[in-house]
Amino acid sequence: MRILDPADIDAFQRDGFVHVPAAVAPELAARCAEVVLDALPERADDPSTWDRPVARPTVHTREMVDAARSERLLGAVADLVGPDAVLPGSIGGSLVVRFPVDADPGDDGWHLDGGFAGPDGTYRVNHRSRGRLLVLLVLLTDTGEHDAPTRLRVGSHHLVPEVLAPYGEEGVPCLELQLPEEVHALGVQLATGAAGDAYLCHPFLVHAAQRHRGRAPRVLSQPGALPADPA
Repeated sequence: MRILDPADIDAFQRDGFVHVPAAVAPELAARCAEVVLDALPERADDPSTWDRPVARPTVHTREMVDAARSERLLGAVADLVGPDAVLPGSIGGSLVVRFPVDADPGDDGWHLDGGFAGPDGTYRVNHRSRGRLLVLLVLLTDTGEHDAPTRLRVGSHHLVPEVLAPYGEEGVPCLELQLPEEVHALGVQLATGAAGDAYLCHPFLVHAAQRHRGRAPRVLSQPGALPADPA
């Protein structure tokens, strides 16, 4: 069953991302968020316990496995990159929880995600996006414009291959890549939506976190869609 229509595919090719409402059932997404927040020392209902802007727990539970197996999420991925794409067995290994704390999170710069580890252990990216077909942003809590939604540079994936080409197959550590100045003139889309929504992003889409200015913790999973053969 196809999830995305031709207009969605065109938007992905043009902009570098597509928004998929209810990619995970909203009730399941809410349960995932509850499990994640319960695993943290902070209490979701007690702002006096929120003393850091960001947490990155690992939580592999049945809920996280069920979310990774969502037929609607898997179908949308297959519509974009084919049926052989592999998702992790759980979405609980790539979690980011942001709290509305007035402190520098230290991770809000514009960047690409790496797809493979280099000899020194740093994550790298190369001109063919070795090891990664898509970056997925799975919203596990309702995320409005003040709730630290991920910022997406619209169309930036068109500018990245030329910058990566000189690095060849070895690529470059993703946090060391110098982005072209033209990227910063592009429009910005906020990855807002309801719990269970997902954004399927091109691996070369430049994106960034931001500070949380809302009222409640925001929970996000960022799994990658991987090639069956990661070489």
